[in-house]
Amino acid sequence: MASPAPSTASVEAEISRLDRHGYLFGQKLANSWSPFLHRVIYEHLGLRWSQIRLDSADMDLFLKLVQHPDFYGASVTMPNKVAILPHLDELTDECRDVGACNTLFLRTCSATGRRLLCGANTDVIGIRDSFTRNVRRPERVYHNRPALVIGGGGAARSAVYALRKFLRATTIYLVNRDAAEVAAVVRDCAARGYGEGLMHVDTPSQAAGLEAPGAVVACVPDLTPQTDAEKRARAVTETFLDRGGGRGAMLEMCYNPSPFTQLGALAERKGWQVIPGTEALIWQGLEQDKYWTGRPVDELPVRHVQEAIADRVAQLAGGAAKL
Repeated sequence: MASPAPSTASVEAEISRLDRHGYLFGQKLANSWSPFLHRVIYEHLGLRWSQIRLDSADMDLFLKLVQHPDFYGASVTMPNKVAILPHLDELTDECRDVGACNTLFLRTCSATGRRLLCGANTDVIGIRDSFTRNVRRPERVYHNRPALVIGGGGAARSAVYALRKFLRATTIYLVNRDAAEVAAVVRDCAARGYGEGLMHVDTPSQAAGLEAPGAVVACVPDLTPQTDAEKRARAVTETFLDRGGGRGAMLEMCYNPSPFTQLGALAERKGWQVIPGTEALIWQGLEQDKYWTGRPVDELPVRHVQEAIADRVAQLAGGAAKL
């Protein structure tokens, strides 16, 4: 059952103690690490700011709340990433090309003085920086090589965009349990100008005959395959992992409820460098606060954020070890 939409009065009571406030706007937010990450940043900058969970798909309510003079911006998550687009005044290139907004920020129109609602997609930056900041020799690992994206949702579209625009991928293999979702990804990416060289790989034998990928982005939940379609997609993925071990890097986007996933463990056993999804969380979050605070990323408390997330991951690892 969906959580009831919060009232304007209850939200206003929460923000009364803050100088400025933002929102995490979406549903099923209880386990999100986003408010924690941004709290670390604001505390180290000496800002009395906070990101408030707004567990809702009520767009009218949200658009009313963002008119508050102390509102600074929002993280936007499912199911609102696409629904919010018609309500925005401006979109960054990544937001427009991916067709989804995960970051709302404000800009003042120089001609009219009107406050503009602007959309960005920092998921793309999180994926890009997860590779560029963790892989030592990209020219040997993923530059000018095929790549693999596992999944068929919004994160998969962001991954395709990052691999094509920033990480020098050639052919991008798409693996997913649902062929219709893959077709939709190919169609959307082509319509927005970055769909060339996308290939749906549907069987292990097909994967075995292709050049091994250098970069893999896994955009699926950490669930054991149950249906025939899920098992086939996992078998295709394993075929690619068997062929690329020792030479490639995989970003496991799933970090919730834990970054220690079945697929990540499998890739490590096969010799892949596995980059946890908390890396994408960190770099996309820092990019968000670049928009909200007006400070470049290198002026934000990067090391403190990394340490805070590492401590949280260590706590999860300790809890798992006790089970």
